[in-house]
Amino acid sequence: MSLINTEVKPFKTTAFQNGQFIEVTEADLKGKWSVVFFYPADFTFVCPTELGDLADNYAEFQKLGVEIYSVSTDTHFTHKAWHDSSAEIKKIQYVMVGDANWTLAKNFDVLIESAGLADRGTFVIDPEGKIQIVEINAGGIGRDAQELLRKVKAAQYVHAHPGEVCPAKWKEGDATLAPSIDLVGKI
Repeated sequence: MSLINTEVKPFKTTAFQNGQFIEVTEADLKGKWSVVFFYPADFTFVCPTELGDLADNYAEFQKLGVEIYSVSTDTHFTHKAWHDSSAEIKKIQYVMVGDANWTLAKNFDVLIESAGLADRGTFVIDPEGKIQIVEINAGGIGRDAQELLRKVKAAQYVHAHPGEVCPAKWKEGDATLAPSIDLVGKI
């Protein structure tokens, strides 16, 4: 079953952000756009490159009213230790969610139960708490924050302009489409 247009399931967990431990629930994902960014584990190889890329682009996400929640099955204590010991991870200002009990990984269907890790899953959630974008990558394939920004902008545009859609390679300011019978076979 697809998670597209489904509401985020209830959860409650502890996260690390800006030197503090904070509680995060599904309610935190409502009222604004959110990106829930699953990765396999702290202190690994591809993960710090992805999280660093998100950190480098975090201000751009914030300008769009988007909050980032990175999630792994590590604890919030492990997130703090990684943040304190890695120059790349020290740049992170967004929320680093601990999912040691696997609730979120199960809710978002990214749990690799045999390994106790999460797949590389990216979920864009609208202000109503509904999932608008789902992307799952194999463990060895890193993601690109700039491409994620483009997709978030497209999701926000479509959300704000019912009846319009964004074609392939759409970028902010490009023409959109208004699906109709007149367009069938002409694109």
